[in-house]
Amino acid sequence: MEICAQSFILYYKSRLFDLMEDKLEKRIANWITIIADCLDVTHAVYYKPQQDNNNRNCFEHSFSKQPFDFPKCISTNTLQAIFIESDYVGHDILSMHPQLSIFNSAFHLKYNEIEKGYLFLHANEDKLSEFVSPNVNSFIYESGKTIQIIEKQSDILNEEGRYKELFRVTEKFHSSMDVDIVLNEIIKALKKVFPYFTYNLLLSNDSKHDKTLPIKELQLDHIDGAVMDSYVSGEIRIEKICTENHTILYAPLCGKQGVYGVLEVATSASFVFQNSEVEFIRLLANTGGSAFENAKLYEQSQTLIRDLQLINDTSHRLNSSTSLDETVQFLKSQIKKSFNTDDIGFVLLKDTEFTILNGSNSVFLSEVGKKCVEFIAENIRVKKEALLYSNIQNQLADETIPFSSLMVVPMIESDSLKGFCIVSHSIPYYFTFDMFKLFQSLIHHSTLAITNSMLREELERMVITDQLTQLFAKGFLNDEIKQSMEKDEEGTFILLDIDNFKKVNDTFGHQTGDEILVQVANIIQQNIRSSDIGARWGGEELAIYLPGASLKTGSQVAHRLVEAVYKNTKPKITVSCGVSYWNKKRKDQVESLFNRADVGLYHAKERGKNQVVIKEDKSPF
Repeated sequence: MEICAQSFILYYKSRLFDLMEDKLEKRIANWITIIADCLDVTHAVYYKPQQDNNNRNCFEHSFSKQPFDFPKCISTNTLQAIFIESDYVGHDILSMHPQLSIFNSAFHLKYNEIEKGYLFLHANEDKLSEFVSPNVNSFIYESGKTIQIIEKQSDILNEEGRYKELFRVTEKFHSSMDVDIVLNEIIKALKKVFPYFTYNLLLSNDSKHDKTLPIKELQLDHIDGAVMDSYVSGEIRIEKICTENHTILYAPLCGKQGVYGVLEVATSASFVFQNSEVEFIRLLANTGGSAFENAKLYEQSQTLIRDLQLINDTSHRLNSSTSLDETVQFLKSQIKKSFNTDDIGFVLLKDTEFTILNGSNSVFLSEVGKKCVEFIAENIRVKKEALLYSNIQNQLADETIPFSSLMVVPMIESDSLKGFCIVSHSIPYYFTFDMFKLFQSLIHHSTLAITNSMLREELERMVITDQLTQLFAKGFLNDEIKQSMEKDEEGTFILLDIDNFKKVNDTFGHQTGDEILVQVANIIQQNIRSSDIGARWGGEELAIYLPGASLKTGSQVAHRLVEAVYKNTKPKITVSCGVSYWNKKRKDQVESLFNRADVGLYHAKERGKNQVVIKEDKSPF
């Protein structure tokens, strides 16, 4: 087709019109190809203003019939110097810039005074003179208009894609009540729409989440600046961090009941967020915040149901428990299952003393464990309220403590502090506030059962214990000997009487007499095994049964007691002992065992007191 200067612009416009049939992503490249075809171009580069603050224009597309070197970016200052007098320059101007001397023409493209970029060409000089020079303003206008149309259509398609993604994400939000799925969809949508940004979710709640999610804890006592402003105001904030060469956008995750965290969108320091991008992120954050809130409420309702079920089951089971050990062991298993804790301890308080119950983990019985328990006991006595330690090592300044996180809940019944339950974990900040609240509820509902078990055992102990000497009662001793005769091979019985006890009462008074009884009872406890049974037989008579002990062993214990009483009582007194023995080889009865020991005691008294007499056979004397 023959083209003249007058028809060039019409021809160029017709080619640009056909360009609109091409795929959107290829239109800029095809536009440059059209220019190359019209003007016999060998090299062409289109520079577009960058979406940043670095005042530069970087190449968008290039065209060449053979490889060539060209600057990838040109500063705004350089371009302003080139086009200071005209929007069209030739080789005479370009040759003044060595990196651009390969080109013989350049255009500052505009549309309605809106900058659309810069086109650098190495074209046929004759065609430039014939076609472009007479029509330079029209050429620049039509080129700028074309770029404007392409950009507008691109923006529309991008906007459409974003809102389609937002619609997809919203549908996903409405179909799920899983917090991690909601958070994952937020990040997934952002990466799809803005793949070159990096993202973090700064969450204010202390729940556990999928470790693959880019989640950071939003510690309100350690944040400031734009993050805090966004969290408090519920508005998007943009911050440029020069030291890290980043620009960061903070979008709050808002629900109806509050702000649950902040979405952090980071990019290079030179990047400038467009209004459409900010609006999309805002809508996604708001939609995600509402979905997050709904999922959290659902999650909390399910957790509450489980917690109530746990408390109900625990209370029901504890109310049917009979012993303190059984109560403690069951409660320990429930706590372990619910909190996945390392160690659990149960501590009883009485005046300034504390007792660590059986069933508590051994760490609390160690020296460092007792130090920690003592520290907690002091605080519990003063505050009488539950305590949560994120890192107890900071409180005690002792790195040897084998745990960091602690939850402590007092056991209070009828306004009386009975003790406390303590759970620990080696990881600092391990226990969440929700776990802390559940632990409080569990202990509060269990305290009555623990107290009842303690009272029941105390009542049982009182029934089988002599209140003055704290030795067992005679009835309990009888029952234990009967059981021993059924299961053991042998056993020894010692009957002990305080010599001249009436004289002690008459001389020093009955109060001193009672004190003497207590002293002798304590000496007995110090000289027998934990499996042996010391009992108050009646009056000034005391008894000891040694299950599984030979007669020789029983005799040694009796002689040791006679000697210990004489050495360790004040006022000094003596005792006499009668010893009897049984084994499986001969038939025997409990009463016979008692009678033989009584006869032995009688002989000891007859022979001068302060001695031991053994009576083995069944004869009366």
